[in-house]
Parts: sequence; structure tokens; C-alpha cells
Amino acid sequence: MIEIPSAAICSESLAPTVNFFSIGTNDLIQYAIAIDRVNERTAHLYEPTHPAVLRLINMVGEAARKNKLWFGICGEMAGEIEITPLLLGLGVDELSVSPTLVPRVKSAIRSLALAECRQLAQEAMQLETPAEIRDRCLQLARERYGTLLG
Repeated sequence: MIEIPSAAICSESLAPTVNFFSIGTNDLIQYAIAIDRVNERTAHLYEPTHPAVLRLINMVGEAARKNKLWFGICGEMAGEIEITPLLLGLGVDELSVSPTLVPRVKSAIRSLALAECRQLAQEAMQLETPAEIRDRCLQLARERYGTLLG
């Protein structure tokens, strides 16, 4: 489990000693951007699309691909279908979500082409703010499966 930034940063070193990587996004996001997601005064600052978070996820993905490891995501981020194309573009092999979210996430994935997800991820890695990244993700999600977004 990759749940703290130091583990993500060291993922290249960890890769030869493990069989897979699973990123626990709830904790990784919280520790990467120093925001307590359950504190009502700071929770609004908790942002899965923060550029630092994406860079950490990308680091783990690169280490996984280089070492031919399975790479999964769990936590609330995995179930946010507006972010699904970005996660696929970053090379995630599996999204672990609660059973009630499986049909929506599955439908979203079936509506996407991997090439467009990779392009989105490349674009997102160049953007500077969480809002810009989320907006770009939402744009693609609306184009491909707007009815799922509600």
C-alpha cells in the first residue's frame, strides 16, 4: 500500500521487492497536501486533483510499468467518475470502489478510449491548479458520459 508521499517517492526502490502497488488515495492526498479531510474547517481544501498528488500517482505508475507490476487505486478518488479518465491515463490497472459505485465506474470506463485518457493525463500534468485539472477532466467526462455525472 502506498499511502504516504515518501512511499510514492521511493516506489522505484520498492518495486523490486513487491508484487503490486495499491495507492490508498485518501491518506496519500491528506498527507501530500497537509489537509485533514475530516476537519470541517479544512476539508474544503482536500483536492484529489492537486498537481502534487498527480505527480505522486504518476511516480508510482512509472515504477509499476518499469517493473511490470500491477497498479491499483483505492479510496474515494477511485469512485469519482469525473476523474476516472485521468486515472486510466496515468496507467492505473484497477479501481477499487464500493460495490454500489461499480456500475457507474464500469460504464464510465466503457465510454472511454485509452488514447484520449493518456492525452488527458499528459495535459493534466502540465496544468498548475487543482481546479484547472478537474475542469479538464470534467470536460472529457461530459463528452463521453455526461448522463452519468448527474
